[in-house]
Amino acid sequence: MIRFALAFVAVFAAIPARADVDIQELTSTGGIDAWLVESHEIPFVALELRFRGGASLDTSGKRGATNLMGALLEEGAGDLDSQAFNRRAEELAVSFSYSVSDDAVSVSARFLTENRVEAIDLLRDSLINPRFDQDAIDRVRAQVESGLQSDAKDPDAIARSEFRELVYGEHPYGSVQDGTLESVAALTRDDIVAAHQAALTRDHLFVSAVGDINAEELGALLDDLLADLPEASVDLAGEATINLPGDVQVVDFPTPQSVVTFGQPGIDRNDDDFFAAFVLNHILGGGGFESRLMQEVREKRGLTYGIYTFLSDRDGAEIMMGSVASGNDRVAEAIEVIQNEWARIRDEGVTQAELDDAKTYLTGAYPLRFDGNGTIANIAAGMQMSGRPTDYIANRNDRVNAVTLEDINRVAREFLDPDKLTFVVVGQPEGL
Repeated sequence: MIRFALAFVAVFAAIPARADVDIQELTSTGGIDAWLVESHEIPFVALELRFRGGASLDTSGKRGATNLMGALLEEGAGDLDSQAFNRRAEELAVSFSYSVSDDAVSVSARFLTENRVEAIDLLRDSLINPRFDQDAIDRVRAQVESGLQSDAKDPDAIARSEFRELVYGEHPYGSVQDGTLESVAALTRDDIVAAHQAALTRDHLFVSAVGDINAEELGALLDDLLADLPEASVDLAGEATINLPGDVQVVDFPTPQSVVTFGQPGIDRNDDDFFAAFVLNHILGGGGFESRLMQEVREKRGLTYGIYTFLSDRDGAEIMMGSVASGNDRVAEAIEVIQNEWARIRDEGVTQAELDDAKTYLTGAYPLRFDGNGTIANIAAGMQMSGRPTDYIANRNDRVNAVTLEDINRVAREFLDPDKLTFVVVGQPEGL
């Protein structure tokens, strides 16, 4: 990633934590929709672009193409090769970063008001006219291959990969976005160009901006930056068929400590019961040392250093997932405790004290997330992609506080499913 912004840019990016974010919706003359939060205290702008689709757009036999393409966007554009592009970014004190996930290609730009025009010119070239020089392709490909070789020896990475394959099968989610050594080695420049044309399209675009810019200026900027993006040429991957058989599957791997990835069916963010499930997850495994699983697995029995759960809401699948690691001689016991606690909280529910403590933490921590222009822009882009309204930030804590003990215990009974709770264990566990 390009991170050549000068030190004072980082200072300008920091603003007091706040959750009273006033989001404006706008449409540029050229028809580009965006969200804007004006903040003129400092001469700095954070711009976020999200393109829905991401690595799940990889075509058959070309796994890893979108990931490799995303890593090459900073490796030269227009008339500038990789070194010249990086030098120009440093001269302008701009920061660009590009990342690829299963469901999106994300582009972040941070620039000073005085360099806005030049920064956007440089960013436009990286999005519209990336060079994809062969020497850059070979260099970045080697970096990806090195990471894949390292992951093949990492039990955590193996557990995640095996869990993906088990749960999602032939869907793109069923394999890692980096691809395989074989698929990455076979990628050509034409494959990368095709991935670029498929992934960076106007009709899958979401935009947010925060900082020293008004609606009229942002609209003109976006038309200048994005008008030449193509329309989508391939379909999104669609829904995945989820396989969660409710058993324990072991992948033999020589390591003294087994690594476990586990999960059950999840819940959509737009479901009426999402916030009850969100608070429930915090109490069960998402709340650090105060969670039920941390208390039962670590504090009472000393079976692990840490355990956590989270709600994973992909565009094409929802899963409640978790992870734990334990010695080969104790991992079977850790899994049994997890299974028992899953069933216990489903059958007996949570207490009022647990619910109150969870609400206090979740509502108190939320405003601390809004600690800078870049963070707010990132959150706003994510809100758009997940279908949240502009007033979600203002109302989010109210929705957490609205969860009653009756709500959360009903959702625990209906949502938690020990019969589908599935474990993938990488190691040499005893008794499994």
